[in-house]
Amino acid sequence: MRKVIAIGLLVLGGAALLAAQRQNNSTPNPGQPIYEAHCAACHGLDAHGGEAPNIATAPDVQALTDAQLTQIIHDGHTGGMPGFATVLSDSDIAAVVSYLRQLQHTGRGPAVPGNVADGKALFFGSAGCSECHMVKGEGGFLATDLTGAPLSAEDIRNAIVSPSAGPTDVLTTVVMKNGQKFSGLVRDEDNFSIQLLAENGAFHSIDKANVAKIERAATPLMPSDYSTKLSPEQLQDVIAFVASQANASGGRGRRRFGG
Repeated sequence: MRKVIAIGLLVLGGAALLAAQRQNNSTPNPGQPIYEAHCAACHGLDAHGGEAPNIATAPDVQALTDAQLTQIIHDGHTGGMPGFATVLSDSDIAAVVSYLRQLQHTGRGPAVPGNVADGKALFFGSAGCSECHMVKGEGGFLATDLTGAPLSAEDIRNAIVSPSAGPTDVLTTVVMKNGQKFSGLVRDEDNFSIQLLAENGAFHSIDKANVAKIERAATPLMPSDYSTKLSPEQLQDVIAFVASQANASGGRGRRRFGG
């Protein structure tokens, strides 16, 4: 009876993996049998979790570098995962990391080249993306919350190197008749009112009857010099990071990327 059950499980597992391979349109990865033998029992055949956490679509895991994943597999994790240094060779661990990367992109299209961790550092650092964009509750309010934003790598690249210059993408300052000023991005406007989202997240609905003038910047808020400000490698890292947020939850998705 046990033998029949084992054969049945093997057949089902093989069928599931074959379906996943067909979905990915990829050739078998040498790390697959190693992952199945040592990781799938806890993390699941598709790495979406079981007795152990989801390591396929979890953004925090996706953001880990290959070196960090290698160290975790080698030394174990404080959450209860054992180390495999005495079981797997360095080449075996490298193969598992490669296969995990393949599983992380199942159902999301081809893997996006680039270093996610470096892209995150640029996003929240020197590239200045987080001054306007938010990810998982961190960053600015003016532009799109990129948490869970369904964007392709091509969409992201185009938005970065060729930002939109539409009327809702420029910083607008409303000067009231009493001298008070409100600045932000236009969220709605008609003949009688204008609504602005300020940099601090405040929303202002303004009656145009009380407005002295409306000043609109000549250039979009999204910088247009990223193609020269960032090296090709840095640009690709930022794209990889933003793309990695496609499966994250909690985004408001207010507007498209680039504004």
